[in-house]
Amino acid sequence: MTTLEPTTKSSPPVSGASPSALQALANQLAGELHFDATMRSLYATDASEYQELPAAVALPKTETDLRQLITFARDHGTSLIPRTAGTSLAGQVVGPGIVVDVGRFLNRIVSFDAPARRVRVQPGVVRNELNLYLKPHGFFFTPETSTANRAMIGGMVGNNSCGANSIVHGTVREHLISTRGFLSDGSEATFGPLTPAEFAAKCAGPDTLETKIYRTVRDLLADARNRQLIRDNYPKSTVTRRNTGYALDRLMECQVFDAASPKPFNLCQLLAGSEGTLFLGVEFELNVEPLPPPGALLCAHFPTIQDSLQATLIAMRHRPFGCELIDRHILECTKANLEQAKNRFFVQGDPGAVLVVEVRLEKREDTEAMMRTMESEMRAAGLGYAFPVLWGDDANKVWDLRRAGQGLMMNVPGDAKPREVVEDTAVAVEDLPAYIGEFDLLMREKYGITSVYYAHAGAGELHTRPLFDLKTREGLRIFRGIATDVAALVKKYRGSLSGEHGDGRLRGEFIPFMVGPECYAMMRRVKEAFDPTGLFNPRKIIDTPPMDTSLRHGPDHPTPEYKTVFDFSASQGVLRAAEKCNGVGECRKTHLMGGTMCPSYMATRNEQDTTRARANMLRQVLTEARDGMNAWNSEQVKEVMDLCLSCKGCKSECPSNVDVARLKAEWQQHYYDANGVPLRSRLVAGFTRSMRLASIAPGLYNWAVTSPLVSSLI
Repeated sequence: MTTLEPTTKSSPPVSGASPSALQALANQLAGELHFDATMRSLYATDASEYQELPAAVALPKTETDLRQLITFARDHGTSLIPRTAGTSLAGQVVGPGIVVDVGRFLNRIVSFDAPARRVRVQPGVVRNELNLYLKPHGFFFTPETSTANRAMIGGMVGNNSCGANSIVHGTVREHLISTRGFLSDGSEATFGPLTPAEFAAKCAGPDTLETKIYRTVRDLLADARNRQLIRDNYPKSTVTRRNTGYALDRLMECQVFDAASPKPFNLCQLLAGSEGTLFLGVEFELNVEPLPPPGALLCAHFPTIQDSLQATLIAMRHRPFGCELIDRHILECTKANLEQAKNRFFVQGDPGAVLVVEVRLEKREDTEAMMRTMESEMRAAGLGYAFPVLWGDDANKVWDLRRAGQGLMMNVPGDAKPREVVEDTAVAVEDLPAYIGEFDLLMREKYGITSVYYAHAGAGELHTRPLFDLKTREGLRIFRGIATDVAALVKKYRGSLSGEHGDGRLRGEFIPFMVGPECYAMMRRVKEAFDPTGLFNPRKIIDTPPMDTSLRHGPDHPTPEYKTVFDFSASQGVLRAAEKCNGVGECRKTHLMGGTMCPSYMATRNEQDTTRARANMLRQVLTEARDGMNAWNSEQVKEVMDLCLSCKGCKSECPSNVDVARLKAEWQQHYYDANGVPLRSRLVAGFTRSMRLASIAPGLYNWAVTSPLVSSLI
């Protein structure tokens, strides 16, 4: 078993990036550079199981800032980790270099060409906000993740995001036309579609880094033997969601290497899904599609997961717009969630799974006919017991419930949680029932645990999350054991270990096993061509460290218990109440997306002012406190709690019901016990008494608080 690395408190600084050098860099940037303990801690994790303290956090405002960051990283032997909303599930944006939050300021929609169906955006544009802009023109950007109300285009490109409608519209890769940005030597480059003649001209260009990249790709893929190795060892082409390593299999499907292919050569096929390891994009040209007609949902109820997967094969014969699964575990979690309890109105009985099939046809009667046909075919096969059909706002509520799945699962009490270890595997849809059957048998018979199943059944990708306690030695053994066994199972079906969430820290270790040493060597040549010094997001995809290192939790750090004023017994203690936040980032939505959470983030757009930041910081401080320390007397917690309004929006809108208002009140009481109550708080608390005294001489009081001479002092 691999030994756990130290927690973030003791992580060493990155070589060369001294405080004086970082301060000099900060003075040069139009944007911001933070290297204080608070900001570094907040950016030490994402929505994954991983945590590692970065050297600094950069918030660039201009493209010149990005060039300066590249130069600094190259000169000081450090690295840059591109990041947007930080909802990565595999640790893609966790590492010891400088985290570059390109979403904070680089968030403009640059241009829109309706006749060409093209839009140009910066990496910080939020997917749903882009669609609000496009809707009056009759278009939308199709990939739709469950985090679409805060996910940003830069991150979606990095992960090659998919979403619920990918069975019709595909992934980001299919819609990325061109991208402009910076290579690892600081030079600017634009990648887009090329004819064979244009590709040859690129290869014959001057001896620049960009030219070397084209030549490397040519040398790799012009070799017929290499192309056959890729066909034989990459996931099979019928697996529609393939995000294992670099997409050389997609890049070689072009006219340059196959004269019969109609596709132009486009390095964007490779950059989508490369997790910021090759290129720092600053502008993306995207294809957009006409808005689809209104649709309806067939919510088919089944007693078991296997029945729902067999029914998926029936549904997919009719080519629906979406086909998503919600299992019993998630439906059970909705009962205790204030926001989602009202969205489970359509659930009949106690199903083992509900298959949500979306149909969007031009005529309502055609949609209704398809729904009836699917229901009759499922009933004829002995599948399903209830088939409610929902339209309009009722259908939207079902999708809201489905999107909340990841956060809802963190409501399971105790330390055994549905873990992100193999939640992203994808196989051909016709293999899904057999694959899940073997997966379930493996979990029950070898590991004695159950698993949560949900999401993209129609695309051959169920999010599978086994329940176990990662804070124990046995849990750590299970973590690695499941990852290893499931990698072998996925390879048996020639599936993809990552369907849409990327390799990151979690799956990168297994890429050589999944594609074989020769294909992995080709991936390494790609990385070395783009980034010979390992400047961009190193140790992802290539040379990834063991998947059971740099974890948030581990057996070396048992959960401490704290005496509290409030009763946290429902979550088994105050620390576990903070740990319910898994970084899903629902608190990063803006006012344009509706809802209340989180008003301070909506005002400042700073990560520090999110519900996630407050829960994360409190979790880190309470976890890492040593004997003799007063964990509650933390200036870092004070800093992130400062703008919390205690509005309770998070308690109702956060899928995990993280109640930061209560956590803040608990922390504040202990902090005041240690430091005394500040005068401002005493004045607010004593407002009634003060007004009673003011009423004795109201004229004097009114003069004192309105007079230009003394009111400012008061």
